Amino acid sequence: MKTVVAATRNRHKIEEIGEITGRFGMDIISRDEAGVPPVEIPETGKTFEENSYIKAYEIMKLCGRITVADDSGLVVDCLDGAPGVYSARFGGFEGLWPDEDNAKADSADTPDGDNNAKLISLIKDFPYEERTARFVSVITMVFPDGRTIVAEGAVEGHLILEERGCAGFGYDPLFVPEGYDRTFGELGQEIKNTISHRARALQALHEKLEQEID
Repeated sequence: MKTVVAATRNRHKIEEIGEITGRFGMDIISRDEAGVPPVEIPETGKTFEENSYIKAYEIMKLCGRITVADDSGLVVDCLDGAPGVYSARFGGFEGLWPDEDNAKADSADTPDGDNNAKLISLIKDFPYEERTARFVSVITMVFPDGRTIVAEGAVEGHLILEERGCAGFGYDPLFVPEGYDRTFGELGQEIKNTISHRARALQALHEKLEQEID
């Protein structure tokens, strides 16, 4: 069985990805289990795909094994696509996008509450029908021989102006997926994991792995 190293330390993500890779004789382990030093990989890309590749490639270079990485976030139409790739640290800088003068632009993740409060303040004057948004996930698998597999998933929905539900994390309490009247925070992990952006990206990864193996 081949070993696949996860660039993330998020156990939940590792388990989700492992369900897919295991079907193809790939045993997924964390970067810590692979003996990768506790280095931080700067996410300097301007797209989810670029950041996903950066993380997977840099960890692959350190361990010499097949590596998989996920980059994901929230894209809001009435905010010109923000917070996008800056979703995890949106509350840590001024405005929609960081710039060279913003010292916090490349800081560590900011608390969910700060990110959500900033998002609400920016969308509160838009009517519900204009608060369309989508969660996006891009998963990249990099092989030591240079091969790369990229899989993407997205889920459409609308944003509300007050947090509802505590089952999710991040922007989940504000996001109502299409076809539902409850937020990701209210729906719970069992339903979310069947319709989420990451679930769809994992399905796409599954299909591409089948093609790769065939």
